[in-house]
Amino acid sequence: MRVSYFPGCTLRTKAKELDLQARKCAQALGVELCEIENWQCCGGVFVTAKDEVASKLSSVRALKAARDASQPLVTVCSACHNVIKQTNHAMQTDAEFADKVNRYMAQDKDAGEPYHGETVVQHYLELLRDTVGFDQVKAKVQKPLTGKKVACYYGCLLLRPGKVMQMDDPENPHIMEDLIRALGGEPVVWAARNECCGGYVALENEPSARKKSEKVLGDAQSHGADLIVTACPLCRYNLSKYSADVPVVYFTELLAQALGVEEEA
Repeated sequence: MRVSYFPGCTLRTKAKELDLQARKCAQALGVELCEIENWQCCGGVFVTAKDEVASKLSSVRALKAARDASQPLVTVCSACHNVIKQTNHAMQTDAEFADKVNRYMAQDKDAGEPYHGETVVQHYLELLRDTVGFDQVKAKVQKPLTGKKVACYYGCLLLRPGKVMQMDDPENPHIMEDLIRALGGEPVVWAARNECCGGYVALENEPSARKKSEKVLGDAQSHGADLIVTACPLCRYNLSKYSADVPVVYFTELLAQALGVEEEA
């Protein structure tokens, strides 16, 4: 099984573990991640202004490359996924925006056919659930996470806006909990799993970011979590910065551990 893969900038620097373990696990599960050639930064955040096109062109180029390869486009960073999924939705539903983008793209060397949102965008978690199947993941487990109480932290970007992301119920998600069960662990039921960690205000309002992160950490700890698992590099950074007692790891790290393919970054 081959899929196009967009790693994103952070996975080459501060979030190497997220990328490395994703690649190792994909190989173990029979999935070939075909990295998009010459990809550029997704933009980091989806700008909602309708006349803002330039920051979205790199996402459209990645989407177009996946379409031309007749493959879905898989991301693992929740921020990259949010930007690419929202950009793809805009190309499908906003004719004026799509026209502006395609007129820009027509100036590219070997521009090819215009893009209108044909690519299926999957987060790595969706790839595991919908393409591989959690039953198949469970069958591949070599080292079950027996006895581990895991708090699955979604944050803002995986689930919202719900009508566009369509990964899971934005108020009561369970995709990560289902994965943890497949890996033999025990997911913790807790209230703050889809609350904001304060990541986007960390530079301009550090006290606010700290307050938000400490609320998340405190809630996870009060419900007996041994560790917190996330898909977002910014969430991991922010939560780890203020956590003295609860480790914060990427879901791909737990997956690699359970599959027996864990490797040092």
